[in-house]
Amino acid sequence: MSKKEISLATVKEHNKPEDLWVIIEDKVYDVTKFQNEHPGGEDSLIEVAGRDGTREFLMAGHSSEAREIMVKYYLGDLAASDRKKKCPVSCKGIGLTIGAVVLGITLVYVLKRGLNKN
Repeated sequence: MSKKEISLATVKEHNKPEDLWVIIEDKVYDVTKFQNEHPGGEDSLIEVAGRDGTREFLMAGHSSEAREIMVKYYLGDLAASDRKKKCPVSCKGIGLTIGAVVLGITLVYVLKRGLNKN
């Protein structure tokens, strides 16, 4: 299904209502002709014109039907050099793990110290 790689610089050039491209999950779409049909209104597309709208797309909770509609507006993939590096483990997950370990060690220390005093 991949057509070609498109640079972020190229996508940024298409940031007006009459020429509107967006990036969703590292795929580039020309949604210029879809604006009037978009259930969320034109403004929601114009807001992400020429940039990555993945966050907004996911937050809106688009249906599988929406993903099917997107196929006809697909131009190509975002160039590999412009893709954000994805960490296999989220920073939030790492932070929670470290917090849990520190809390566990502290709890063990406090319990042992309390038991030694008695």
